[in-house]
Amino acid sequence: VRGADHGVAIAAGTALAKRLGNLPPNICTPSYLARTAQKLARENKNLQTRVLSEVEMKRLGMHSLLSVTAGTREPAKLIVMQYKGKAGQAPVVLVGKGVTFDSGGISLKPGPGMDEMKYDMGGSASVFGAMKVLAETQPKINVVAVIAAAENMPDGGASRPGDIVTTLSGMTFEILNTDAEGRLVLCDALTYVKKFDPAAVIDLATLTGACIIALGNHATGLLANNDELANELLAAGERAGDRAWRLPLWDEYQSQLDSNFADMANIGGRPAGTITAACFLSRFAKDYRWAHLDIAGTAWHSGKAKGSSGRPVPMLVDYLMSHAGK
Repeated sequence: VRGADHGVAIAAGTALAKRLGNLPPNICTPSYLARTAQKLARENKNLQTRVLSEVEMKRLGMHSLLSVTAGTREPAKLIVMQYKGKAGQAPVVLVGKGVTFDSGGISLKPGPGMDEMKYDMGGSASVFGAMKVLAETQPKINVVAVIAAAENMPDGGASRPGDIVTTLSGMTFEILNTDAEGRLVLCDALTYVKKFDPAAVIDLATLTGACIIALGNHATGLLANNDELANELLAAGERAGDRAWRLPLWDEYQSQLDSNFADMANIGGRPAGTITAACFLSRFAKDYRWAHLDIAGTAWHSGKAKGSSGRPVPMLVDYLMSHAGK
């Protein structure tokens, strides 16, 4: 019976991820995601939700995340959900990219297919799905979810190529392409989560088109600074039928992010685009075990089957459940 209950919960969590992904971007805004998190907490007493406003983020120094939202009227939100299932245990932290629409900003995307950029919050949708499963199955594990929710639009206040921005960590970057914005909302979140003293941090993001070129639509790209964590996620993906493939995160790739004017550039050129995006994030994740899931190819289907896939909720839940009670 317990196995059946888990199956039903995973199906419900995946369905929530798909529903959020499929919502139009005029409905599913950062504020909508924040309200969804608050509703989830109201319905489940074992979940707590806190939402940070742009004013609070600015006070903290999250100028990277706020640089993405500078060109839109939709206020950004940093959504923090906590599930507490085991006293005294260091939490697993899930960080979701929640870009509810990505026009590319000043580095505007081509028109055809831009409607699919409503799916650029697929990482956050999967985090919502996983938290719903935890709330319903109540495993003995502590999990914190942090969703960096923003919209990337081009108006007179938008960030420009050539701008230099200071992150929450204090490191600076030069914007060479405003369409490489996912890493900019994630890097401040990755710095923020240090406060939870995490056992592990897993970020999920529809981050790079390069990942679709590398792996197609079948495998999620996985990069990590810890072999044990990477292998556990790969094994969870195999068990759940929601597979990932590991790509290298070697130091040799880091130099592609060199900038003459800041600590780093926000892109590393065409070669190894998925890896250099993860290299950017890795600079903010040095203080803990960290894995990055690039779900650009797996979070949604194009063409006649257009729609959210709900991945990688099954992999994520399998990983979390395998650590429950330990």
